[in-house]
Amino acid sequence: MKTAIVVHPDFDRTWPFVADHLHGLLPTATFTRLSAGETVALPTVVADPGTVERLISLGVHPTDADLDGLPALAEAYVAGSWPPSEDVDERLRRHNVRRIIHGSEGYWAQSVAEYALGLTIGGLRRIPQQHAAIVADDSPWRYTYGQFGDDPNFSHGTVSGKRVRIVGAGNIASRYASWTHMLGADVAAWDPYATEPSFHRSGARKVWHLDRLLADAEIFAPMVPLLASTTGLITAEHIRALPKGCLVVLVTRASVCDVPELRRRVLADELSLAADVFDVEPLPLDDPLLGRHNVVHTPHNAGRTMHANHSYAEMLAAQFAD
Repeated sequence: MKTAIVVHPDFDRTWPFVADHLHGLLPTATFTRLSAGETVALPTVVADPGTVERLISLGVHPTDADLDGLPALAEAYVAGSWPPSEDVDERLRRHNVRRIIHGSEGYWAQSVAEYALGLTIGGLRRIPQQHAAIVADDSPWRYTYGQFGDDPNFSHGTVSGKRVRIVGAGNIASRYASWTHMLGADVAAWDPYATEPSFHRSGARKVWHLDRLLADAEIFAPMVPLLASTTGLITAEHIRALPKGCLVVLVTRASVCDVPELRRRVLADELSLAADVFDVEPLPLDDPLLGRHNVVHTPHNAGRTMHANHSYAEMLAAQFAD
């Protein structure tokens, strides 16, 4: 099947290593990278448009005129919106073009889950704070107790023995659950949509009621995507139910939680936080969460590794028989 790949710079800014890796996996495909600000008709930029049977459009939504100019087109992958936009779906249907769907967010799951584990350990051991402290002066080396640098007011020390409580059992959550379980944590999870094997494979005990998940949490990790059904899923009441000193790990989207209540408890030194995502991004430089002794923070980059980019391309290319 003759394939054409077209990539817009807006897509490259989000997934900078996908397009070239995909072309390497599909070397017979024609490849076009548009310039910044360039708006063109697809039939004018692909070679032999009348013979193109598969279109991989990365960041460019084909118009009716584009599809009219690709008369042999049988299937198309259109990146740039998720879930797939209804207007693109309808347009492809009108032209009898099958839309190829990237099945899940699994391509970045490994990167996000590993990052979450790193944030967890960083939050327990205060690694970022201590790294920053020894740059300024040598007082951190003078321990009150021999080489003990953790804060006993919050969850600290090893992952082993901790009560890890997770909302979600999907691509990211199940990986995080399996690794914390492997390290010796007692892991429980709540996800009313996940099948039983999702829990068994990860070593997580299934909890049937969200309220019961929170009561004894030492590490709490809500790991569900942000959808209409999950926005505010973790309510202010849930946040208030977390035990004092609990470490909250955020790596998917902050707005699955009641962020004002989470902020209140963190700023009151009732909870510690290890977060890659926030309710406002970028965080203002005067945000009180920044630089706190009980907060580990990074700038929303957990999922953006070259590995995730390559996995994106590989999972997409695997759908093509040729």
